[in-house]
Amino acid sequence: MARRPKAETQKMFRAVAVLLRNTTWKCGRIERLVVNYLQNHLRREGRGWSQIKDMVQHFKLQGKQKSEFFDALKRLEKRRIIRIETI
Repeated sequence: MARRPKAETQKMFRAVAVLLRNTTWKCGRIERLVVNYLQNHLRREGRGWSQIKDMVQHFKLQGKQKSEFFDALKRLEKRRIIRIETI
């Protein structure tokens, strides 16, 4: 696994994740956590999006976990379950 450039990581921190589909079929553990977090966010606050920085703080990710989290976001975006929008 290659190290992610710092500029790309900072760009992801400023982005928001938008829930497009409410499905976790064939998703891994981290993907399910992200989709469930966005579903709960939609139920509580009435919006289906959240900043990625807030999700990292909520899940208390550090080091390798943070890298796996970003990979999971990319997989969800590729499968068109979420959309990542830069601010």
